[in-house]
Amino acid sequence: MEWNQALWLVLYYGALALLCCYGIHRYLMLVLYNKYKRCPPPTPDRLPELPPLTIQLPVFNEMYVVERLIRAICGLRYPKDKLEIQVLDDSTDETREICGRLVAEYRCRGFEIHHITRENRAEFKAGALENGLRTARGEFIAIFDADFVPEPDLLERMIHYFSDPQLGMIQSRWGHINENYSVLTKVQSMLLDGHFLIEQTARCRSGRFFNFNGTAGIWRRQCIESAGGWSGDTLAEDLDLSYRAQLQRWKFLYLPEVVTAAELPVEMNGFRSQQHRWAKGSVQTCKKILPVLWHSDLPLKIKLEGTVHLTSNLAYLPLLLLCFLLNPNLMHLPGATWERMLFLDVPIFFAASVSIIAFYVCAQRDLHRDWKRRLLLIPLLMAIGIGLSINNAKAVIEALFNHRTAFTRTPKYGLAHARASWRERRYRAIKQALPWMELACGSYVTYFIVLAVQANAWGAIPFMALFQIGFLYVGLVSIFQQLGFREDKPAEASVFPAEEFIS
Repeated sequence: MEWNQALWLVLYYGALALLCCYGIHRYLMLVLYNKYKRCPPPTPDRLPELPPLTIQLPVFNEMYVVERLIRAICGLRYPKDKLEIQVLDDSTDETREICGRLVAEYRCRGFEIHHITRENRAEFKAGALENGLRTARGEFIAIFDADFVPEPDLLERMIHYFSDPQLGMIQSRWGHINENYSVLTKVQSMLLDGHFLIEQTARCRSGRFFNFNGTAGIWRRQCIESAGGWSGDTLAEDLDLSYRAQLQRWKFLYLPEVVTAAELPVEMNGFRSQQHRWAKGSVQTCKKILPVLWHSDLPLKIKLEGTVHLTSNLAYLPLLLLCFLLNPNLMHLPGATWERMLFLDVPIFFAASVSIIAFYVCAQRDLHRDWKRRLLLIPLLMAIGIGLSINNAKAVIEALFNHRTAFTRTPKYGLAHARASWRERRYRAIKQALPWMELACGSYVTYFIVLAVQANAWGAIPFMALFQIGFLYVGLVSIFQQLGFREDKPAEASVFPAEEFIS
């Protein structure tokens, strides 16, 4: 066997082996979830008196959703004399005027609400939160992003768990205002359901570390400060602070039965930028936190789980590598066939691929009555995950090589129904060349599908079709939406009244 042929083989099975490891971890999450899902947290002791609480609303250019947010926050049931609201507004557009008007309105109604602005976006969201914390009077800090709409009883359902003095943070599960807007939003809702129901529940109830998700949760102020406060040296300030706090032995609690609805990105480029930020931020946090985690005296199970958790986005590198290894060089090996090269090691393929199906089937089954109908989208879910591998691999490489980029916000349009079009909205994600690379990769894989058909290697085609459909779908949708976007058209501040989402 020639050295270059051996190299292809090592790379191919090395990539599969790495994906296999993450697949086995996914099975572990399923086992832990099914073991603990019927073991809810104990009923908390009621606090004798509700403590002072500050709600922070980090906002940057959110003209379509900020009114809905502020009205929902002011509709939360909590004593006015114990509640402080901070609108942390770094906006550079009409959002600032909308916030100012609403703050003035609710101050007249007796709310302690402040409009806090900055001259620059130093450290982005982390900087805004830390800036607000300096003047906050609450013992507890609740945080909500601009696209969230909490239910009126949210604080009442969560605050009493802090009767445990070691509890540092409580996270609620994300719901979805607009999951039925399009196929893309349905797929996103399934992706998030898997994370929030399976992973977060499994990690929390099995005694492993899990993270605050940046919004829809409450922190004990002492926990934030003892862990070093918010830091903007990564794009995942929530993940960073979560690990630092748990390393300080603070306990975290996840409540999957408490749901806070949010708006999903309705166009591919916004979804792409969100995934890029999450992937890059997690790898930045991994580089920062992983050495500290392994030098601690925590149990091995926490160290191992934390390692897989923090490195999970590295899986996009071997996933992308598999695409380029669908190459005739693999076929030059002695006795090689399509079936042998793609399915020689069935356990590896099973662990790397089937675990994804089991993961999302379990989440949909436990959350939705119509879960069987939703399962029809799983092949597209897998394909989109593959299609985003170039985008996310780029984020991982940027993080590994310390390439600094700004915190790119995800455009939000205040849309909940398919009859409302995002194309009329002002905001948009940054145009990139990556969609053209995705089209090229889709065409590349199409070529090997043709070769497989000619060789009657029908068993290989479904595997390659996931790559083909994923790259072509993500690339084509991104390009069409970029070309069809109508820029800077005037629009109303909200598409639907805020009250429509507040029950």
